[in-house]
Amino acid sequence: MAVLAALVAALAIPAAAGATTLIGSGSSAEQPILQALFAAYLQVKPVHFVYTADGGNAGAKDVQQGRSQFAINTRAPLPSDSGLTYIKIYQDGLCIAVNPANQLTNLPASQLADIFLGNFTNWSSLPGSGLTTTIAPFGRSSSAGSYTFFQSVILGGQSQAGDVAQDDLDGEVAVAVKNNAAGIGYVGLADTGKGKGIKTISVNGTPCSPRFIKSGAYLLSRPIWFVVPTTGASKAALTFASWIRTKAAAAVINKAGAVATYAHRNFK
Repeated sequence: MAVLAALVAALAIPAAAGATTLIGSGSSAEQPILQALFAAYLQVKPVHFVYTADGGNAGAKDVQQGRSQFAINTRAPLPSDSGLTYIKIYQDGLCIAVNPANQLTNLPASQLADIFLGNFTNWSSLPGSGLTTTIAPFGRSSSAGSYTFFQSVILGGQSQAGDVAQDDLDGEVAVAVKNNAAGIGYVGLADTGKGKGIKTISVNGTPCSPRFIKSGAYLLSRPIWFVVPTTGASKAALTFASWIRTKAAAAVINKAGAVATYAHRNFK
């Protein structure tokens, strides 16, 4: 709870006089991009953002139950998302991160699944790692859209094995992998930059990089969604979502560590 409170404080942009307050929640993986977008939007309109990084799945429920005016989710709409409208705002990649002590540069999706399903438990099973230690897999909890996305694309809908440490925040996964030579985890592109202390590996021979995320060649490329209630959506929230898809916002998105791809397009 202390970590969550710190995140909320970090993403609560100070209000200007007469500012509209927008309450949002959802993805922690997109925190660095949102923080940059909130700050840039303040130069356009006097809006006070209050955002709780409680996970994309939790954020969608927040909107359904009226606790949030918008949510940010990293997985596609599900049948359980009744009463919600999903708007694509930019793209991101769910990168596979290992500790720099690991010599692997690529994993086939099938072997990645075997790690997170508990079929491979020692790095000696994977030639090229240079390690003979027990694998330490780190993932997200079920409140995260990243968990649901990874489960769908890599695990074939199956749940992570019991030995996968489930972290509440994307940044916690990155730190755990950094601090464990046997670690492996999945994190958003923004959590893989210089100074993070982790390295990303390719999946099926394709790296998690902006070029391959934008083209869709990277297997774990994904749209990021702005979620609002289908009925009675906040006009201020929809205006913000529209601005995210402008050329001005695209520069902010790319610099913050994601991939702007929907600029000047109508909502889909």
